[in-house]
Amino acid sequence: MQFNAMRLSVARKRARLSKKGFADRLGVTPHTVTRWENGDTQPLPENVRQFSLLLNFPEAFFFQEDLEIADASMVSFRSQKSMTASERDAALAAGAIGFSVSDWVEKRFNLPDPNVPDLNLYDPEMAAVILRQDWGLGEEPISNMVHLLESRGVRVFSLAEDTRRVNAFSLWRGERPYVFLNTMKTAENSRFDAAHELGHLVLHQDGKNTGRSAEDEANLFAAAFLMPKADVLAQFSGSKTLTRLIALKKRWRVSLMALIVRLGKLGLITEWVYRDLCIQVRMRYKDTEPEGIERERSVVWQKVMKSLWAERVTQLDIARDLGLPEAEVSGLIFGILQGAGDSPEPTKGTRPRLVSGGGQSW
Repeated sequence: MQFNAMRLSVARKRARLSKKGFADRLGVTPHTVTRWENGDTQPLPENVRQFSLLLNFPEAFFFQEDLEIADASMVSFRSQKSMTASERDAALAAGAIGFSVSDWVEKRFNLPDPNVPDLNLYDPEMAAVILRQDWGLGEEPISNMVHLLESRGVRVFSLAEDTRRVNAFSLWRGERPYVFLNTMKTAENSRFDAAHELGHLVLHQDGKNTGRSAEDEANLFAAAFLMPKADVLAQFSGSKTLTRLIALKKRWRVSLMALIVRLGKLGLITEWVYRDLCIQVRMRYKDTEPEGIERERSVVWQKVMKSLWAERVTQLDIARDLGLPEAEVSGLIFGILQGAGDSPEPTKGTRPRLVSGGGQSW
């Protein structure tokens, strides 16, 4: 197959290099890089070897079919304002690689069908109530957001981005919803990110509501979905000490700050108390989380890899099939490694079973 110019652009963006920065490392002009990426000129074999060494992508990566890159305007980023252009482009490039990994898996496994309704006609609080009813969750705390999303057909990937400014992002790819979560965050914040992205998936499917208002709506949805109003009213005794609030936030597995914000939004604490609590939390804990929870991991990827390992297929084999660095695959599947031990019991509806034709169904 001929050299694929688009894949050079993807690999460069994964390395967070500008065209000029890449050109400087190669010892060529930025114009030369532009012509390669536009397909105007074909790089020589020695150039491709340089690409591979500098970008840490196998040479085979550059000679495969186009990757599908999401339109940035249709992607809901958790922290759009704080991101740099290179961070956004690197995340979108990771998404494109995630799509190829997802397609590889779905040729071999039948994953849960999507069950994510369009609730754009409702305000965030009501949408959270309706979705809980639709999914049969009642008012009980959600034990694992990643497992819940996967059981409803959301394709969940991790992001091994070395930055806190790329929290998470989500999008619809045809009829399938995708969520990418940055594992650099605290476990509580990553869990809130998952609920936030679910908010985008149910509230903003048409892509018309973007920017700050969409982010605010997704935040309100996440808080209401993780901490249902009725349950908060039943559990909150009125005590406003940090010790009591820390004990309470563990019920919903959220950050202490997320609980304080929720109490403020529900009018259970005054504006003065809210500000005082925020100051106490920042001074005492800074960027840490008191009595943190264990990070949530993917049950789907654990089950997929366990099934593949039984056939002596590893993530390295997946990477070779797709012409990817093994690190890119590992970074997308929550770092699940061969021989990592037994996976947890899956959410109802996600256990694999053999089907005719030798594939797997979930």
